[in-house]
Amino acid sequence: MKQFVNVLVNTLIANTTSSFLWFALTFWTFLETRSLLATSIIGGSYMLFVAVSSLWFGVIVDHNKKKKVMLLSSIITMVAYAIAGLLYLSFDENRLVDWSGVIFWLFAGIILIGGVVENMRNIALSTVVTILVPKERRDKANGLVGAVQGIGFMVTSVFSGLSIGFLGMGGTLIIAVSLTAVALIHMFFVRIPEEKIVHDPELAGKKVDIKGSIAAIRQVPGLMSLIFFTTLNNLVGGVFMALMDPYGLNMFSVQIWGVVLGVTSIGFIVGGAVVAKKGLGKNPLRTLLLINVGISALGFFFTLREWAWLYVLGMFIFMSLIPAAEAAEQTVIQRVVPLKRQGRVFGFAQSIEAASTPITAFMIGPLAQFLIVPYVSSDIGKQQLGWLLGEGIGQSRGIAFVFIIASLVSALIVFFAFRSKAYRLLSAFYQKS
Repeated sequence: MKQFVNVLVNTLIANTTSSFLWFALTFWTFLETRSLLATSIIGGSYMLFVAVSSLWFGVIVDHNKKKKVMLLSSIITMVAYAIAGLLYLSFDENRLVDWSGVIFWLFAGIILIGGVVENMRNIALSTVVTILVPKERRDKANGLVGAVQGIGFMVTSVFSGLSIGFLGMGGTLIIAVSLTAVALIHMFFVRIPEEKIVHDPELAGKKVDIKGSIAAIRQVPGLMSLIFFTTLNNLVGGVFMALMDPYGLNMFSVQIWGVVLGVTSIGFIVGGAVVAKKGLGKNPLRTLLLINVGISALGFFFTLREWAWLYVLGMFIFMSLIPAAEAAEQTVIQRVVPLKRQGRVFGFAQSIEAASTPITAFMIGPLAQFLIVPYVSSDIGKQQLGWLLGEGIGQSRGIAFVFIIASLVSALIVFFAFRSKAYRLLSAFYQKS
């Protein structure tokens, strides 16, 4: 466990830095452009990069020792952030913030690539849990991972807003490069006791192994359906990813919004700590579905009125539920899939699940900006929906209406998942493993 804690500390530094710059880029883009379309494209592009790269990352994890993978991740991320810093110094900021120009998207794209490569570390971390932690304690270990991620999210949420508000994007990039270097140096002193790589003969010479990933998943009854369920849920999640920051920034200044995210992200720590202490019960899959019932109900109510306390409370509860949901899926896969194939299975799952989010994010930005918000703000929209949405800023009421529809769709997905044969098969297979 001492080695596992050291890996977690390093992951905390690396992921915190990546999230710090990602949040800062989102805040900076919205404040400089005031465009829902620009922020939704950035969010969708990030998830698209994750989807495209995760299959490759999974093979890299299965091919190599996990420490080597984590070192490679830190090196690539640091180089990407350094290049973004050079771009920032090379161009006038007025040109950088012109989101209709090539320079803006080149700058944002390089930052996103640096952040996406960090996902290779996260895939490796999932397999490290299998290596270092006995199977009966992995749900609690995954809860601890969630708590650590919550600490990182809390720190970055607060300091991203403060950094953009007081230092600007230039100072923010300096901090990101410096902290990534710290994570890289620290990783050299972290020990992961992996004497040899558990090779899968079917993987020899392959850079991407879609066929092998699918075969490994199909050997477990119901596992493909679990991934499909999470994919559908991420389609709905893309709505929230694209619009939660604009909603908050309409309500708060960027500095206060960063503090709000920091305070509400304590929910990540609370949720992860509860899982680390109590576990996920005898059937993590059932726990996952029940959590999604709660998230659906929450998404319906937390923006019904433009009340700051309601939004903040809703976000806190939402963030408290996420670590348990993520830990549940991780725990199931770690138990039912052999270690030699886990990198590819985690990579495949992340790729498919992430691919769904940009679809929604790319769609919802234009729909919200050009159709839904104008309709909800119109006299007809206020007359028809005022009883439901109340009064407030037109843009915020339009976003609230999108959240309500997305939550209803999510509730239907969970209902059908509970009644499915795949749910029963996978639950039974987990108990026997």
